[in-house]
Amino acid sequence: MFRIFLFLLTNLAVLLVAGIILSVFGVGSTHTVGNGLNLSNLLVFCFVFGMTGSIISLLMSKWLAKRGTGTELIVNPRTAEERWLVETVAELSQKAGIKMPEVGIFPSYQSNAFATGWNKNAALVAVSSGLLDRMSRDEVRAVLGHEIGHVANGDMVTLALIQGVVNTFVMFFSRIIGNFVDRVIFKNEDGPGIAYFVTSLIADLVLGILASTIVLWFSRRREFRADEAGARLAGKQSMINALRRLQAEHDVPDQMPAEMTALAITTGRREGFSLDKLFASHPAIEVRIAALEALQIPNDVPANGSLWGNR
Repeated sequence: MFRIFLFLLTNLAVLLVAGIILSVFGVGSTHTVGNGLNLSNLLVFCFVFGMTGSIISLLMSKWLAKRGTGTELIVNPRTAEERWLVETVAELSQKAGIKMPEVGIFPSYQSNAFATGWNKNAALVAVSSGLLDRMSRDEVRAVLGHEIGHVANGDMVTLALIQGVVNTFVMFFSRIIGNFVDRVIFKNEDGPGIAYFVTSLIADLVLGILASTIVLWFSRRREFRADEAGARLAGKQSMINALRRLQAEHDVPDQMPAEMTALAITTGRREGFSLDKLFASHPAIEVRIAALEALQIPNDVPANGSLWGNR
């Protein structure tokens, strides 16, 4: 019920903000006399709605993540483990050149972690209770380095921008297809008819599925970069050991909400067929381990220096 409320709240915010922007810029109807399309108005309309949805989701990401996972922030550490967690995040974030993120723990037997936030200096890094229970401190440190790597690389912002651009073109071309079917096949010249709306909806779904492969491709690429960041911040072997630990838990049920999967360090699933790989938000863990092993970086933790070292 709460997720339905969040969905409705987000969409209401998108409609409200997009409506205000379109009104301010004086964007009129997307249709012309004779049921044609004003392509410039249509593109602006789609851009505003596509980007507004992504930006609002980005701005709300920390709030949604906390409530979606039940994350409890560590404000005043109550245990030695919480104190170590906060101190480790502070140390790694300083090495990465970002401000201290909020730190939290969410209840989940599955070993997992995520990072989110609308910019790299206002982020949230959270780990599951299961990860803390079953990983060594070196492995937890590597996972934290991975998540801080996401933050330092600006992955959340980039992903939101890519999603916004994808949304824009999906909306734009689906409405062109809908208008073509309405005018050419159904011979409707009296303004958009039912064929336009039905066809646009179907095209939205089909093009949205195809376009999601672009977003997922970026999601997979950013995992390699975050793994490298984890290796540089916490040690290459520790990062490899952490991934192997996650790999050994592939049979543990995935307890992350669906909308949070792309933010997590693992999906908790093995890859299947080639089509599964195309629609996967994360590369297979064995592929990630192989990529780390091929990196020419030391196994120990660098004393100082930039996140990416000298390239």
